[in-house]
Amino acid sequence: MHKQIAEKFKELMTSQRQWRAEVLTLMCLVSLCVISSEEGVAQPPQFAPPVESPEIAEDGQVTFRIRAANADAVRLASSDIPNIGRGVEMKKSGEGVWEATVGPVPSGAYRYRFDLDGVAVNDPVNNLTSESNSSASSLLVVPGSSWMDVLDIEHGSVAEVTYTSSSLGRSRRMHVYTPPGYERGSDDQFPVFYLLHGATDSDDSWTSVGRASFILDNLIASGHAAPMIVVMPNGHTGRFQFGRDGLRMDEFTKDFEDDIVPFVESHYRVKSGPDNRAIAGLSMGGAQTLNIAIRNLEGYGYVGVFSSGVFGIANQRPGQDSGPSWEEQYLEALDNASAKESLQLVWFATGKEDFLLETSRATVAMLKKHDFDVIYEETDGGHVWKNWREYLHTFAQNLFRENDNPVNLDGDSAE
Repeated sequence: MHKQIAEKFKELMTSQRQWRAEVLTLMCLVSLCVISSEEGVAQPPQFAPPVESPEIAEDGQVTFRIRAANADAVRLASSDIPNIGRGVEMKKSGEGVWEATVGPVPSGAYRYRFDLDGVAVNDPVNNLTSESNSSASSLLVVPGSSWMDVLDIEHGSVAEVTYTSSSLGRSRRMHVYTPPGYERGSDDQFPVFYLLHGATDSDDSWTSVGRASFILDNLIASGHAAPMIVVMPNGHTGRFQFGRDGLRMDEFTKDFEDDIVPFVESHYRVKSGPDNRAIAGLSMGGAQTLNIAIRNLEGYGYVGVFSSGVFGIANQRPGQDSGPSWEEQYLEALDNASAKESLQLVWFATGKEDFLLETSRATVAMLKKHDFDVIYEETDGGHVWKNWREYLHTFAQNLFRENDNPVNLDGDSAE
């Protein structure tokens, strides 16, 4: 009797659970009907069509666009793009898209940003960027150059390398280019080229807006440059701002000599000796190059200074009481004839419109006074990346090669 009661109770509970499941299913169906009805819930959002920016036309005209429906005024800003001055007003088209067309823009790499009602922003649909010392900008790359485009050749590699600076007591970053095939080798050694950036830039700049890796790839592939390792360190030891804290040149020099060079020589297959070591830099990096190379002339066979020189040399006056001049500080090294014997090339280049033109001229004159054999070239243009890329392209062709007539900026051998 008890067994029959238990089975009946179990049957009743099962039936009740099935009934509850049916009710829940019905409720879900009703909910779905309500959700799908036109009067119930807001319709899915309407997605605006994608914006293309930058758009490069065959004739070199470049159109920039940004969707900013609520903005009152938008400008295109760039210190690199030719002939746009302080910027270009963008016009609002349909669906809240602002656009501006400039050009034709010559082949090369250019930093740019948008100014939205006084706020600087990068191009949200362009993933190419270039870092400076304190920020990053969007990057426009206009093709058409045989020596800095990405060609169908074997390419080298660029690594972001972190090292510990004992002199500064913290971790630091640099970029290192290794030539094509470096990873496949085990015994091959290569010469090393230390390439320094300018005051507003960072260790990323030479490989982004500077196109250094592609310039080297193309030169090596064509046989116009020797395979080499290129080290691009961070030339700032702190956040740089004009008029504050200066350039901290001595701090960087110590970091370079005590930490960067030893790290490179212990982590990469680099050849030793001045015949296999070069150094060059632009603007601030050019001044750092002189500080490093002159005090260690036996260590470098090739020295390049782009749009730079000894800062302040053009404004020095006889009898000026401001402490020893740069020339006086390095007088012993400047007059050390035996130390100069390892120098194979001292190369300067500056634009005729560059604000450091007189600094370059005065520095070259000072070095020649101390019997340095200096090659000096002046080009069109000012303090711009267009010139620095061309200077790198020329300087690199003269490195680590037996060449009595160095290649000049026209591509010919300098007599």
